[in-house]
Amino acid sequence: MKTNAPLQIIFAFFLFSQFSFAQVDVVYNDLVWSDEFNTNGAVDSNNWFQQTQLPAGGSWNNGEVQHYTNQLTNSFVDAGLLNIVAKKETYTDQGVTKNYTSARLNSKYSFTYGRVDVRAKLPLEAGTWPAIWLLGKNINEPGGYFSSTYGTTNWPACGETDIMEHGIFGSQSVNYVQSTLHTPSSYGNSVNNGGIVASDLANNYHIYSMNWSPNQISFLLDGVIYYTYNPAVKDATTWPFDKEQYLLLNVAMGGVAGTIAANFTQSSMLIDYVRVYQNTTIDTQAPTNFTASVGTISGSSVELVLNGLDNSGNVTYNVDYGSGTSSTFSPSGVQKSLIISNLSSNTNYTFTVTATDASGNTAVNNPIVLSAKTTTILQCSGNASTASQGSFSTGYNYSFETIGTNVKITFELLDTDKVGVVAYLWKQTPFTETAMSNVSGKIFTSTIAGQTIGSTISYAVKFAYSGGMSVTKYFTYVVGSNCTLGIESPLDLKNVFYPNPVHNTLFLKLTDNKNRIVLTDVLGQKLIDYNVPSSYSLDMIPFKIGIYFLSIENTTGIQQFKIIKE
Repeated sequence: MKTNAPLQIIFAFFLFSQFSFAQVDVVYNDLVWSDEFNTNGAVDSNNWFQQTQLPAGGSWNNGEVQHYTNQLTNSFVDAGLLNIVAKKETYTDQGVTKNYTSARLNSKYSFTYGRVDVRAKLPLEAGTWPAIWLLGKNINEPGGYFSSTYGTTNWPACGETDIMEHGIFGSQSVNYVQSTLHTPSSYGNSVNNGGIVASDLANNYHIYSMNWSPNQISFLLDGVIYYTYNPAVKDATTWPFDKEQYLLLNVAMGGVAGTIAANFTQSSMLIDYVRVYQNTTIDTQAPTNFTASVGTISGSSVELVLNGLDNSGNVTYNVDYGSGTSSTFSPSGVQKSLIISNLSSNTNYTFTVTATDASGNTAVNNPIVLSAKTTTILQCSGNASTASQGSFSTGYNYSFETIGTNVKITFELLDTDKVGVVAYLWKQTPFTETAMSNVSGKIFTSTIAGQTIGSTISYAVKFAYSGGMSVTKYFTYVVGSNCTLGIESPLDLKNVFYPNPVHNTLFLKLTDNKNRIVLTDVLGQKLIDYNVPSSYSLDMIPFKIGIYFLSIENTTGIQQFKIIKE
């Protein structure tokens, strides 16, 4: 399939890297490992290990129904393409008989940081689940290639990087693919994901890419970024991606991929090439055109506007302001806004800013020194420990600050017994939930734009963490005041649910820790009768399209709602 392969690789990557240069934070140029699949027959055993050992219990995770085999019929190279073939056939291995077979390949190459490009065409049949992904080399998974030597860490602490998955997103277009990160802070149905609709998966090959730097992980389809993972706090719970990972290629069957068609016989994921790039040449070129200026100033923050150019594709900015330090990065030539927060009001500050690249080269005009004075602050702040849902072992700090016609809301969780914390801002009426930005540690912020001075707003914050969640009381704030702040009484709190209409899952946010929910159809037939906690996800997939009625009973009384299933 490939002629003049070395020349084509160089030319294609040149075009691809030039097209993507401005998008990724670090551009990786040097091809360090690849498989072009040019030799017909069995997969290259120098590059790949065929993982076949069943997990304890005799079944793969997520309800999958296949055996992974080392049969030539399940994985082979033909005409320049790697074929990973899922087949309907009765197969017995390790004392277990299954009705489907497929292949799961582990790369014998592992690496830290770089770029992965995989050109592939996917199977689209119902029940197929093709995946291109990575696992930490240190995963303790019996049967994996590296596990017996390096397996010291359980999943998800080892980190999992899903470059591409297809077939498990029933509510999406058939051309939808998704990338997901699994870490101790969020795994399984991880919130760290992004997807895109590709063009005509049935007939087209696409290039699925991951660009992995010490700063962030970006995912690209045909050279265009559609999702970037960059947690503000990088620790063992959010960023196990500072250690080696290895590649996996497989097609699973059934389970979360849904029902396999009765007439299914076989289908293949076809892979043209797998390539890994890193930078092996020492970088000695310093950042140029480094600029820094003062942007928006508030009573507690100063915005610094930063820019610079570097051949590595990324510039890091370090700021020293006497009472603290801050650091950020931005792609070369892309303006970066850095907010220095938690400053004292009506105070003069001096900011010393330097620019460096990933190799430690410093800009010629380092440092740039800036001065700014914070304004008089219009805010209400304090601390509390009361919860509308769950509980707090210590409590939380809060502040509502008016900046022009915007209100900046900041909450800090003080509990030390909660890990993997993320925060969501809850608007009381109408109920909405919005992810908050992490400032540092367990401090989270969100800005509500375009408010009317003198109007009253009401918000709470949900802190979600490993093993549960806790929600603050609702606070009311008069925009532009200093200070009018109140706490909603429990009687003002409402049971909420969303989305409605619903496709797959109805999310319930209820006022009590113990609630009875009853779902009936239009004929009055009771479909479920559950006792549930304050936060509950109701699976609506088993129910047909139509109208249903949901009854919620707790200490606030009994409320009934009409639910539309689409």
